[in-house]
Amino acid sequence: MDLRAIFMGIVFALMWSSAFTSARMIVVDAPPLMALSARFFLSGAIGVAIALALGQTWRLTRAQWKSTAIFGLCQNALYLGLNFAAMQWVEASFASIIASTMPLMVAVLGWALFRDKLPMVGVAGLVLGVIGVGVIMGARLSGGADLMGVAFCFAGAMALSIATLSVRGASSGGNVLMIVGLQMLVGGVILAVVSALIEVHTINWNTQLILAFLYTTLVPGLIATWLWFKLVGRIGATRAATFHFLNPFFGVLIAWIVLGEQMGWSDLLGVAVICAGILAVQLSKRPTPVPAS
Repeated sequence: MDLRAIFMGIVFALMWSSAFTSARMIVVDAPPLMALSARFFLSGAIGVAIALALGQTWRLTRAQWKSTAIFGLCQNALYLGLNFAAMQWVEASFASIIASTMPLMVAVLGWALFRDKLPMVGVAGLVLGVIGVGVIMGARLSGGADLMGVAFCFAGAMALSIATLSVRGASSGGNVLMIVGLQMLVGGVILAVVSALIEVHTINWNTQLILAFLYTTLVPGLIATWLWFKLVGRIGATRAATFHFLNPFFGVLIAWIVLGEQMGWSDLLGVAVICAGILAVQLSKRPTPVPAS
């Protein structure tokens, strides 16, 4: 992994993690699915317009269209939709910790669906990840964390895992920014329909809501997603997923700085154990060096 890829991964993790805090700020004053749908339409329109200006085309390959649709459904409509809804009941720091289990889910799905071999180090990493989640969940649930919000966060993480496994097909063949814009429009359409059916569209307009919405649209929404596609295309989905182990740390830090959310020792311990588990899983997937003859 080269230095440019490392820099891209760290910047992506920082931007991605900040979305939990900005989402928490948005759902205080606006229906979550309606706000997210509007964000996707705006981000998607900007992405498609820039892509067309750069000479990219929406004449994608069949595999790209399929992967773009899956990514738009799993990441945008399901992962982010469920997380935005969960923000009504759980703190941004807690949501970011649950989302950080995605690389562990990717490893499990890779083993179950594609028969990927996982060395003992990787198995140990999965066990550590489960232990870390258990530590945090035990403390949070005993402290009154909302079960519905927790369930939404875990379901969203599973959807993101599926999106991660599908992103390779979407990023191959060029037109990356066009694909980013199109998959956001897919998510926007799905969430607009769901929002129309289940939400009451009452908005408390204020400066914080507008700034948080614009930030979420442009930074974690458009720029971070584009960077993720480029990163996966550069180093692959498995290695790119390694940078998600930074999400709990960045997520907790940003929520503490911006929202003043508190973290207990059990949370910090659980974050450390989860990070160690994710790192072990990712390191176990590196090819074994061939000894020089």
